[in-house]
Amino acid sequence: MPEWRRRADSGKQQAVTSQSGGVPPAPQREDRILTLPNALSVLRLIGVPVFLWLLWVKADGWAFALLIASGVTDYLDGKLARLLDQYSRLGALLDPFVDRLYLVATVLGLMLRGILPWPFVVALIGRDLILAATLPVYRRRHLDPPEVIYLGKAATFALMAALPWLLAGEMHWPLAGFGRAFGWAFLIWGTAVYIWTGLLYLGKALAVARSIPAIPPVSPRD
Repeated sequence: MPEWRRRADSGKQQAVTSQSGGVPPAPQREDRILTLPNALSVLRLIGVPVFLWLLWVKADGWAFALLIASGVTDYLDGKLARLLDQYSRLGALLDPFVDRLYLVATVLGLMLRGILPWPFVVALIGRDLILAATLPVYRRRHLDPPEVIYLGKAATFALMAALPWLLAGEMHWPLAGFGRAFGWAFLIWGTAVYIWTGLLYLGKALAVARSIPAIPPVSPRD
């Protein structure tokens, strides 16, 4: 086996061991698909086009309820994964993907409705696009992307709490004033932390690019 292959395999194993607290994850957990947390993530994924349609037809009450339900199920799938010991590689990829998709769809929809100013949309979507551009850094080294930073999860939660209340602030009901105030407070705080954690992820990618050499593609002769 070539020396660079041995170094890469060793580095990848160390990264996996470090991320799991010193114990490599059990292989059987990575193959699970039919789990309750994954089912909740799939339901949230189906809810994205439904939400955009509700926003388009100005069924704001139903759109607000759907965003709240999405936030609750986002919280529940992580809790259930721990309580039921139903971790899976699919879940680790699907949950943050649905989070980002919901966030992008919501901010674009609210911008088109004139509820959310475009600078916030540029900042939030631009952050995710920049981080997506760093993924090849890990792929070229046969490494998994870094684990989700807890602070980043908190920022996502704050944003997902802010967006439905901004929508609620446009509705004709007694809590419209509260919705606007609550939504703007969480939007400003969540956006600041979201960008800050994006800089932390970017720093991690740059550190990996500097310290670990990329693995050349395997030729057929190898």
